[in-house]
Amino acid sequence: MKVASLLYKNDSFVEEKNEENVDYAHVKLVLGFGSCVLVSKQRSFDDIKSKFPTAQIVLSSSSGEIFGLDVLDDTISLVAMDFSSSKVETKQVNIAHFNNSFEAGKSLIKDFCHEALKFIFVLSDGGKVNGSELVKGMNSSNECGVLITGGLAGDGTKFEQTFVGLNAKPETGNVVAVAFYGEKLVVSHGSLGGWDSFGLERTITQAKDNVLIEIDHKNALGLYKTYLGKYADELPGSALLFPLSIHLQDNKEPIVRTILSIDENNRTMTFAGDLPVGSKVRFMKANFDRLIDAASDAAFHCFDMSQSNPKLALLISCVGRKIILGSRIDEEIAAVSEIFGAQTTLSGFYSYGEISPLKPTERCELLNQTMTITGINELE
Repeated sequence: MKVASLLYKNDSFVEEKNEENVDYAHVKLVLGFGSCVLVSKQRSFDDIKSKFPTAQIVLSSSSGEIFGLDVLDDTISLVAMDFSSSKVETKQVNIAHFNNSFEAGKSLIKDFCHEALKFIFVLSDGGKVNGSELVKGMNSSNECGVLITGGLAGDGTKFEQTFVGLNAKPETGNVVAVAFYGEKLVVSHGSLGGWDSFGLERTITQAKDNVLIEIDHKNALGLYKTYLGKYADELPGSALLFPLSIHLQDNKEPIVRTILSIDENNRTMTFAGDLPVGSKVRFMKANFDRLIDAASDAAFHCFDMSQSNPKLALLISCVGRKIILGSRIDEEIAAVSEIFGAQTTLSGFYSYGEISPLKPTERCELLNQTMTITGINELE
């Protein structure tokens, strides 16, 4: 396996890291993460296609691009992969062609269960798609029980529209899956948050899918604003600083849910994933050092699974973490790099949701506010 990373900005390639002399004409797969403005331009796709004429090209909009040790905006961070024996298979669906996100997820991966399937990487529209239902649909079709990781596309902190595309200019509503096959492939993963819970544990008493209406029989938005204090006037952006910890009835570990939008007229909040009635929730807040430590621990878990450094580490972190860490955002990338070392190429983006199992051997979940890492290597 050979890997090269490239940075695209202002309609041109401005930096390339290709120490292994990857032949771009024979690259099998290219993943790109970039600003909505850039990835949704036909010029951007045409330039990338011209650079990698035979590759499967998957592009996603982001809330910040990871290129090596740097976190950037208004660019496209690209990673090109060439394998000695492994193969990839791709598929794209659009949410507009299905009754719901569950059916879209079910259709997306139902044909992938072939011999030597190692894992599936998924990139989804982050606004029109219900991430929780998408994941449930994928799990229902995952007859092989293989690892599924990925994330929801971002749009900075605008939360207006996101873009994903396969071998064409990215569009809204798309979900793309890349299936990796090969006996020599080694894949690992890790996902951790590092947020602190505070306040009383409360119960969701009224909700519909991912729209929260009442907690403890009180209007959820009103209660939330009380906790936010001075940050209430900055909603929905400030909600990224105070996600919810939710303990699902069918899951032993609590997971985090972040707010995508609020509706002042109906007094509701829309989250990145479902909020079942009866679930227990607590408010959360950031702890800078714990966020960075969690990124390091996620990398360590990834390393511990494979007992070796991956050739490529795909990092998908949450836009909320980027906002919280601010000028310290590079520290969580540096923390990952310290675990893997310089021989591991880092690429990825800041998302509206992360897709990963909470623990090894478990099925994937929609997560929020985590650093999620997928390590990929191919044995000689």
